[in-house]
Amino acid sequence: MALDEVAQRGLVLLGCGKMGSALLAGWLDAGLPAGSIWVLEPNPTDWLKSTGVHLNAGLPPAPAVALLAVKPQMMGAALPALQALGNGTTLMVSIAAGTSIASFEAAFGDRTPIVRTMPNTPAMVGRGITGICANAHAGAAGLALAAELMAAVGEVVELDGEHQIDAVTAVSGSGPAYVFHLIEAMAAGGVAEGLSPEVAMKLARATVCGAGELAHRSAEPASQLRINVTSPGGTTAAALAVLMDGETGFPPLLERAIKAAADRGRELGK
Repeated sequence: MALDEVAQRGLVLLGCGKMGSALLAGWLDAGLPAGSIWVLEPNPTDWLKSTGVHLNAGLPPAPAVALLAVKPQMMGAALPALQALGNGTTLMVSIAAGTSIASFEAAFGDRTPIVRTMPNTPAMVGRGITGICANAHAGAAGLALAAELMAAVGEVVELDGEHQIDAVTAVSGSGPAYVFHLIEAMAAGGVAEGLSPEVAMKLARATVCGAGELAHRSAEPASQLRINVTSPGGTTAAALAVLMDGETGFPPLLERAIKAAADRGRELGK
């Protein structure tokens, strides 16, 4: 199964908020015909109305894929619209945090092929990364199709199993917020050293974005990129002595933060 089969059989998108819209835009840009996509969205944007997809117009009889892009707290109310597709050949793909494969099997039937994914918000600019895992009924073919769909908004990583999804959520799903907070904190440090808030924010924002792009383009590991910037005994080394402290620096702080996010993901999944 590949995107050509999706074009023939159809794709259903349940929910078209920010992430759903990013995915839809990516699929359309990749050449998936608007006429092969059915979108169920109670509050459609003007952009969505202009795409030419089937909007709130029922379902095709046996679509290749149904992608669930509603918030976890709305999932219970939204799933009945797709229950008729359960235990069939339609691949169910979820991007919702905290909703397990077992929950979807209970809702759709235990013979339903299901792929669970965890994308992140940089998908909205085509620079996301998504972790994916599947149940046995989805198999390698289902994983491959889900990966092809999610690749429309960035990179895809296949997981060893669903037990890793909370770690993915904690590192990359929630991770953009950590980076945005780093920008805030760097700017605040600049203000404390005498810069205006506007200049400090501009410097911090451009530095983080530029460093991210350098990391993206470089074949060198992050550790080497760090070393490249650090002159022995210089200003960067002085700052890193604080940031890399084994008790109070970034490593233990981020380990605690990521554990807190992963623990919360596990709680939400119960």
